[in-house]
Amino acid sequence: QVQLVESGGGSVQAGGSLRLSCAASGRTFSSYNMAWYRQPPGKERELVATISSTDTTYYADSVKGRFTISRDNAKNTVYLQMNSLTPEDTAVYYCRSRRIGTTYNYWGQGTQVTVSS
Repeated sequence: QVQLVESGGGSVQAGGSLRLSCAASGRTFSSYNMAWYRQPPGKERELVATISSTDTTYYADSVKGRFTISRDNAKNTVYLQMNSLTPEDTAVYYCRSRRIGTTYNYWGQGTQVTVSS
């Protein structure tokens, strides 16, 4: 069982930055592919970025060049650095983990990000 706890959300003005963190329980964090998703108000949850166990990253077009996903295996933590935020980035952001070779996803409880114009 993996528990994920997100933090770092909040309110910021357009053009600002936030850094989200997701701390995972367990001792095999390096064996998990990690991802950030978000769910804007009234919309479906969407993929934001992923990072594999080998640090390969992927970004949705909407955040490419503005967001950076990274991980620190020693701290069992994945980060999402968000720069040049716009009101369209307003959403609840969720952390997801998936052990290599499996299809089961673990989810965090989410953290709210609100960007005002």
